[in-house]
Amino acid sequence: MTVLPSPPARIEPALVSRALDVAGRLANDAADVITATAGRGARPEPSESPFDWVSDTGRTLERHTRRVLAEQFAGTPVFGEEFGEQFDGEHGRGEQKSRFRWSVDPVDGTANYVAGLPWCAYSLAMLDEHGPVVGVVADPYRTQIYAAARDRGMRANGTPVRLPENTEIRGGIVCTELTRNGPWPGMDRFITNAAGAQVGVRLLGSPALAITQVALGHAVAAVLDDYQEWDVAGALALATESGATVLDRRGEPDRLPRDGLLVAAPGAAAHVHDWWQKATSRDAEAPAPRSVLD
Repeated sequence: MTVLPSPPARIEPALVSRALDVAGRLANDAADVITATAGRGARPEPSESPFDWVSDTGRTLERHTRRVLAEQFAGTPVFGEEFGEQFDGEHGRGEQKSRFRWSVDPVDGTANYVAGLPWCAYSLAMLDEHGPVVGVVADPYRTQIYAAARDRGMRANGTPVRLPENTEIRGGIVCTELTRNGPWPGMDRFITNAAGAQVGVRLLGSPALAITQVALGHAVAAVLDDYQEWDVAGALALATESGATVLDRRGEPDRLPRDGLLVAAPGAAAHVHDWWQKATSRDAEAPAPRSVLD
């Protein structure tokens, strides 16, 4: 497997430390709000898809995140689930040029949050042209804050996390998620391919937590066919720093794939990518040839 080269540009250590500190405090704030309000009279407004709710909590948390980031990192653009791209709290695309950007999903797994199901997260990442520099994911229901910074490793509530060099995939779990319109093309075949290798597939409703389970060693892989940057950026920082492999749809290493991604524990990536590729290839989609006896 090709190894990604280290980014050539040096980042000031003090900046990374400050970004980690600010992101961690925002994650703690969000975790408190989510646990206090989940499933308790929330009134979501449905958007285009019943799988993609918008809630007042999401808007409130994103506004709070933007206010803090505008104070601490003036001029750095913020991309978010609820309000798109803004500069210093102002709507619309700005003219500032920044080496970094922030990407936030205030409630990843909003449908679960609205229903009171204990599986959603707050995700925040600072990125540069090479991918995530700093990432945090708050898992409110398990009272965990996961954090990582480039070349500094991953931590869960302050405890270092590092995946073993090889992972046994048989009997393991692969996470995936629906798209906004339901199952992704080939999803049924992917599940069948995984089952043939005695691996289970789970859809839990939060892309950030799906990737985080790989970073923690709970799942052998996560495959996402459709997502936004803010869905995955924070968790990809965790995965990379824990030692997981991150590939794009073609199977090429990429710190922040734009169109389809695979995150896998060491030793599992080739197997899972093979199931994914076979499930989505044109040959797999074509009908089986008819027998002359039919």
